[in-house]
Amino acid sequence: MTILITGITSGFGRAMAERLNADGHKVYGTFRKEGDRIPGVIYLKADVRNEEECKAAVDSVVAAEGGIDVFISNAGMGIGGPLEFCSIEDAQLQMDTNFMGMVRFLHYVLPVMRRQGSGKILCFSSIGGLMGLPFQGLYSASKFAIEGYCEALRMEVRSFGIDVVVIEPGDFATKFTSQRKSVKDDETYRVYKTYAASLASIENDEQTGLKPEYLAARISRIVMKKRPACSYVISTFEQFLSTVLKRILPARWFSAILSSYYKL
Repeated sequence: MTILITGITSGFGRAMAERLNADGHKVYGTFRKEGDRIPGVIYLKADVRNEEECKAAVDSVVAAEGGIDVFISNAGMGIGGPLEFCSIEDAQLQMDTNFMGMVRFLHYVLPVMRRQGSGKILCFSSIGGLMGLPFQGLYSASKFAIEGYCEALRMEVRSFGIDVVVIEPGDFATKFTSQRKSVKDDETYRVYKTYAASLASIENDEQTGLKPEYLAARISRIVMKKRPACSYVISTFEQFLSTVLKRILPARWFSAILSSYYKL
């Protein structure tokens, strides 16, 4: 199969590119900054915030392969901090990367898959797209947007033979933690007195989380499924359980549990 993945220089993207390439698929991946390349994977320079580069990447794959069997929207970033202290520019950057980056690529991928009458689209949300995470509100908002977009898209394109799958990872040990843009000025810590402890807890959970290779192995199986599920939570059992509790508990009860966990 021909697979296009956004953001393959590190983390989930690199792990997926390595695994899917090893599985024998023809893997194309986009990058923003140069890094160590995976032998056999074809690299395309494209920033998800640049529409022309998104279009050029899709056109390159179609010109070489005649189509795209699987598109994986993975590229993203995180902004942390109390919402009051996150700037408008931060909010725009978060949405422009995580949500609009997906939308830009799909604008060019969808016509290709519709014309060929088949395709799988895997879009990366997060457990943070199923529940609003304290001090990660902008990140959660961008992932909630992906959830809603994909829910609508799934119904719209089913008759064209296109599957839309949402991937909802929990905490994983990747460079995402070190690359997160967090608000860290003195006033933030003075006003939100639990922020420092919450941030330390968030970073610890990520740094001690699952390895991205575990997720890549799951993705390897998902892309081969004839009838994939609408979504997959990929996490520890405890984090999976939190998504179940979110669905069944009264909102106030779940909020109290989450607040306690994040030391609020």
